[in-house]
Amino acid sequence: MSSFVSDNAGAASDDAAKDRVRAQFGAAGDAYVRSAGFAVAADLARMVELARPLPTDRLLDIATGGGHVAVTFAPHVAHVIASDLTPEILNHAAAYFAERGLTNVETALADAEALPFRDDAFEIVTCRIAPHHFPRPDRFVAEVARVLAPGGRFVLIDSTVPEGDAGAFINRIETLRDPSHVRSLPVSEWEALLGAAGFRVDHVESYRKRHDFDDWTARSRMSSGDKAALAALVLSAPESLREALQVEGDGKRLLGFSDVKWLFLASLH
Repeated sequence: MSSFVSDNAGAASDDAAKDRVRAQFGAAGDAYVRSAGFAVAADLARMVELARPLPTDRLLDIATGGGHVAVTFAPHVAHVIASDLTPEILNHAAAYFAERGLTNVETALADAEALPFRDDAFEIVTCRIAPHHFPRPDRFVAEVARVLAPGGRFVLIDSTVPEGDAGAFINRIETLRDPSHVRSLPVSEWEALLGAAGFRVDHVESYRKRHDFDDWTARSRMSSGDKAALAALVLSAPESLREALQVEGDGKRLLGFSDVKWLFLASLH
């Protein structure tokens, strides 16, 4: 009985996490479409460079959000499916694609952990700065492996955290800022998940991304009181944690910080 209850509790927890994602991003309007931090970034061009897309390739972008990966790859491939869990944000992305005059991009409502696509359907799968919202990243990686054709390429970017206390602290402040945040993983966990799903990791690289605190909290629509409490928590953290985040502030006001993103290029053979 205990095993049965545990499984149901886990499923209920996963569903609740996905409901929080829908609520958070469904209410965000086109903020993620228009966000310069998402729309204009060197990592987008780097994804294309590493994936080496062919004009015949079919590409799936998982958790497309504002659609920036889809827009970046569209000129280089035959067809793009931009998928997301949240219907409202897909509508904003579709308007963005139409605004850009893209004719080879379509949207699809899809759960990253249970993709509604056939096996071997795509030559490239991408996912950028989203898996920290997924309750079961192992299922996500397994689904990517299933829908990728032999020889297919998987380009993944997400926020990562250090092992230990620093990682736990970063995940804590992310969850306080955005309740749809589940967990950013250490690099070692991503490597283990990819290997378990049958991927060969061909390339990894990292970069820091600076976040303006006012913009970062505005996107998640934090109240002024919650924002002040979060700033106080970060500014009063031990020096080692503030160094891990490269905190910028004057002791009274938090101006910004940076986290670490990792990019993985993996392939199936």
